[in-house]
Amino acid sequence: MRSIEKESNKYLKTLKSRSQQSRVYNSHQMTGLILAETLKDLRYKSLYIKLAKTHDNGQLIALAKDVAERKDIKNAGAYFMKAMKASNINKIPFKAKESRELRLL
Repeated sequence: MRSIEKESNKYLKTLKSRSQQSRVYNSHQMTGLILAETLKDLRYKSLYIKLAKTHDNGQLIALAKDVAERKDIKNAGAYFMKAMKASNINKIPFKAKESRELRLL
C-alpha cells in the first residue's frame, strides 16, 4: 500500500513539473512569449500570441524592444498597445479554413 502512495506522489510531482514547462508548437506562440517577456507583461501572454498570429512578427518585436528600452514608462504593455495602434503594423493575410458546408457542395 505504501508503494502505491509513493508512486502516486512521484507521479503527481512529475505532472506538476510538466505543467510548469512551456510548450511552443508554432512560431507565433514563441513570438508572443518573447513579446510578453520583453514587456514584462506575462499576465497577457495569450494576447501577445494572438497579435503575433495576425501581425508582422518582426515589426511587433522591434516595437516591443523600443518600448522596453524607454525608462519613463510605467505600464509597458499598455504603451505597446497604444503605440501599435498608432504605428499601423502590417497585418498578415489570414487564410480561412474551408467550412464543412463548403466541402460538402
